[in-house]
Amino acid sequence: MLTLTENASTVVKSLASRGGTSEEAGLRISAAAPESREYAVEVAPQPAEADTVVEAGGARVFLEPNAALSLDDKVLDADVSEQGNVRFSIAEAV
Repeated sequence: MLTLTENASTVVKSLASRGGTSEEAGLRISAAAPESREYAVEVAPQPAEADTVVEAGGARVFLEPNAALSLDDKVLDADVSEQGNVRFSIAEAV
C-alpha cells in the first residue's frame, strides 16, 4: 500500500484544509491505466466509492483503482518551494 512521508502528510493535510473543506477531505490521485506513470492530483471533499483510502499522520489520500494498483509499493513525498508551489514525488518503498 502507498505510504506517506512526514512531509507528504503535512502537505496533504494543509492542502485538504484550505477553503473550509470538511475533515473528510483529502488528496485524490487517479491514473488513466494501472501501468500509467502519469497521475492526476486534486483535493477532494471525500473519497469516491471505489477509492482506496490511505491515512497517515492525520492526512487522507484517496487512490482511484488504477492509481492504487500502480502505487501499491510506493512512497509519496512532498516539497514546498519558497514561492509556495507544491511538488510531489514518488519513490520505491524500501
